[in-house]
Amino acid sequence: MDNTSHKKKKGKTKERVQSFGRFLSGMILPNISAFIAWGLITALFIPAGWLPNSNFAKLVTPIITYLLPLLIGYTGGKMVGGVRGGVVGAIATMGVIVGADIPMFMGAMIMGPLGGYVIKKFDKAIEGKVPAGFEMLINNFSAGILGAILTLIAFSGVGPVVLGLNGFLKDGVEVIVKAGLLPLVSVFIEPGKILFLNNAIGNGILVPIGVQEVKAAGKSIFFLLESNPGPGLGILLAYWVFAKGAIKESAPGAILIHFIGGIHEIYFPYVLMNPLLILAVICGGASGVFTFQIFGAGLIAAASPGSILAILAMTPKGGYFAVLAGVFVATVVSFLVASVIIKSTNSKTDGNELEEAKLKSSGLKGKKEIKETTDKKVETFDKVIFACDAGMGSSAMGATTLKTKFKKAGYKINVVNCAIEDIPADAQIVITHETLTARAKNVAPNAEHISVKDFLNNPAFEILSARLKPVGVTNTEVNTKDKSVTKNGVKNDSKILEKKNIKLGLESTDKYTAIKMAGRLLFESGYVEEEYMDAMIQREDDLSTYIGKGIAIPHGVGEAKKNIKKTGMVVLQFPKGIMFEEELAYLVIGIAGVGDEHLQILSNIAIAIEGEDDSITNKLKSTQDLEYIYDLFTIRSED
Repeated sequence: MDNTSHKKKKGKTKERVQSFGRFLSGMILPNISAFIAWGLITALFIPAGWLPNSNFAKLVTPIITYLLPLLIGYTGGKMVGGVRGGVVGAIATMGVIVGADIPMFMGAMIMGPLGGYVIKKFDKAIEGKVPAGFEMLINNFSAGILGAILTLIAFSGVGPVVLGLNGFLKDGVEVIVKAGLLPLVSVFIEPGKILFLNNAIGNGILVPIGVQEVKAAGKSIFFLLESNPGPGLGILLAYWVFAKGAIKESAPGAILIHFIGGIHEIYFPYVLMNPLLILAVICGGASGVFTFQIFGAGLIAAASPGSILAILAMTPKGGYFAVLAGVFVATVVSFLVASVIIKSTNSKTDGNELEEAKLKSSGLKGKKEIKETTDKKVETFDKVIFACDAGMGSSAMGATTLKTKFKKAGYKINVVNCAIEDIPADAQIVITHETLTARAKNVAPNAEHISVKDFLNNPAFEILSARLKPVGVTNTEVNTKDKSVTKNGVKNDSKILEKKNIKLGLESTDKYTAIKMAGRLLFESGYVEEEYMDAMIQREDDLSTYIGKGIAIPHGVGEAKKNIKKTGMVVLQFPKGIMFEEELAYLVIGIAGVGDEHLQILSNIAIAIEGEDDSITNKLKSTQDLEYIYDLFTIRSED
C-alpha cells in the first residue's frame, strides 16, 4: 500500500471514530441537566454530603440506576428512529439495567440506538403495506413486541457482557492504581477526548467505577480524570498568549465556554489544528492526576458538564485545595508544553476574522472546507439552521459566529442552532458537519444542505451573503448625490477597481510569481504597503486561494491588514492558465479590504460568476475586452 493510500485510509478511520464519538456525545448532552440534578442530590444528602439526610439520600441510587440510563437509551433510540425509536430504546435499556448491579450507561449507549435501529428497519419494511385504520394497532404492537424481545436479549446477553467488561476494566484500573501508575491513563483519556469520545469515556467507563468507589470511600478520583478542565484551559491560554489573528481573538471566548461552561469540545479544534498539542494535554492531564493523588482529591459525584463550577459543587467538605491544586497544575503544565509547541511550529491563524482561520489538522482539513450537498439552492432566505447531534456546543458556536457576521453586515437573517432531529420541517438552509449531513437530509429533505469540515471556521457567510442584496439600497433606489450608485443599486466604485489595473493576455508563470505581480500592482496603485505582498504569499502557503471556475483570489489577512491603505482589487488574466492546487486559474484577482470590506469584494465576484452557465467564466479566460471585465466586476446587470 503506497503512502497516499495509507494516509487516506488513516484519515477515513479518524473521521469514523470522530463521528462515532459525536454520536455518543449526542446521547449524553441533552441529558446533562439530569446528571446535574443527580449530582446535586448526591453532594447534598449522602452521609458525606453538605446536608446529610438519609430520607432524601434514597433518591441517589434510583436516579443513577434507572433514570439516567433510561434517558440515555431513549435519546439514543430517538436519534436513530425518532420518537418510536426512543421508546423502544428505553424499553431495551431496561433489560441491561435489571441484568446488572452497576449503573448501565455503557449498556444504554448500546441498547438505545439498537432499539431505534430495529424499529426504523421494521417501519421501513412495512411502509405502504398497513391496511387503513390499522396504523395505530400495528405501530403500538410492533413497538411493544420488538421492545420486549430486545429487553430479553439485553437482560440475558448484553447486560452480563457489559457487566463483565466493566468488571474487567475495574480490575485493570485497580492494578494501575496499586502500581501508582494512574497518571498514565491520561495517555488514553486525553487523545480519546479529542476524538469526541469524552462522554463515552467519562460516563460510560469512569462514572460507574467512581460510583462504586464512592460507596466505599465517600469520594472518587475517577470523577476527575476526564472532567478536569485544566489540560484544555492550558491549550487555550497558550493560543491566547502566543497565537495571532482570529485564533488569538477567539481564545478568550473559548476559555469561558470551556472552563465556566464546561463544554470541553470547544478546545478540540485548537488541538487538531496542531496535532503535536496532544502531547500538551497528555502532560497536563497526567500531572493533574498525579497532583490529585498526592493530595487525596476526589469528588462525591460526577461533574457533568466538566465546568469548574460543577467540579466545585461536587467537591466534598475540606477537599477544595486538593481539587483546585490538580486543576491548576494541569493548566500550568499544559500551558508550558503548548507554548513551546505553538512558538516552535509558528502555529497561527491567517486572518482576523474567525471564519478565515483554517484548521490545519489532516483529520479536519480538506481541499474543500465547505460544500453544498444537494441540487437545491435557495436564493431567498431569512433563516439558517446550524445542526449537530445534540444542538449544543459546536452548532451553537457555529450559529453564533454566523449570526454575528450577518448582524455586522446589516443583514436581518435569523440563525439558530438545534439537534439534527429537531430541524424544523420548513427549514430553508441547513448547515451540518459533513458526517451528519445524510441524517440531516433525512429529517429535512426539502431544505438546502451545506456540509462543513468545522463549525468554527468556515466560509458560510461568504457563500450565503453572496445571494443577498447589498444592504442600504434597493433595486429601485438611486442616490442622486452619489453618482457611483447605478440604477440597480450596486455601487460602481471606480476607486476599488480601475481599468488600468486590469491586465489581459499575460504569459503563464508559476502561482507565486503571479501573486507577486498582483501584489505589486496593488502596491503601485496605492492600495497597500509593500509588505502586503509577503502576506499574500504567506496566505497562499497556509491555504490555497483558488476558489474554482478558473479563478484565484490571493490576498493578505491577519497582521497584514495594517498594511492596507484602502480597499482595492486588481485583475490579471493568464489565457493559458496557472497551476493552483492541481487546478488551472485563468484569472488572478488580487484584493485588499479595509475591515470587512474584502467580504463585499468576494460577494461581488461570486455574484458576477454565479450560476451553472460557464459561458461567463469561459469568456473571462481569453477575452481581450477590458470593458467587459470592468463592467462585470463593478456593475451587476438587471435580471
